[in-house]
Amino acid sequence: MKLISSPASPFARKVKIQLLETGQEDVAVEEVMSTPTAPNPELTAANPMSKIPALIRPDGCTLYDSRVITRFLDARAGADMYPDSRIWEVLTLEATGDAIMDAGVLMVYENRCRPEDMQFGGWMDAQWGKIEGALDALNTRWMSHLAGPLDMGQIAVGCALGYLDFRHDDRGWRVGRDALDDWFAVFSQRESFVATKPG
Repeated sequence: MKLISSPASPFARKVKIQLLETGQEDVAVEEVMSTPTAPNPELTAANPMSKIPALIRPDGCTLYDSRVITRFLDARAGADMYPDSRIWEVLTLEATGDAIMDAGVLMVYENRCRPEDMQFGGWMDAQWGKIEGALDALNTRWMSHLAGPLDMGQIAVGCALGYLDFRHDDRGWRVGRDALDDWFAVFSQRESFVATKPG
């Protein structure tokens, strides 16, 4: 089994953290370079949308979309990172983390893939507004869940905050969000998080 990944992708990082946290080191990780305007051929062969990550399985269809992959890997390991007792909270928290990552990646693409004279600052600000709304919700409504046992919702949020530090540090996401900042300071010390730091 092989995971097609990219060192900078927060969605691939989410899967790689899960692999480490659940002891699934038998899954090979292949890092590729791919952009929306110059997709990697191997990635396109695995995922017709040319999006990272993709999980190539020898005994089944290739899986893509990080949430599909993490559900499969959770079942494979019997890891219970989607516990029945709080499944809707975990899925909603994971979706929140993924939405932050989506908006953050779109901001990067706007800068890197569009000619400078075609970039739209208002659209970029709108993406950051979505991120700020999600961060405020995490800081005010989700701290009790984030403080609980490790699940995929927490991993998604951790990867989202790590991506903001990596690509949008100048925006100062921590300002006015002390509880979330404190949680992330602890979460970011996990061995799996340190080992998957984007480069």
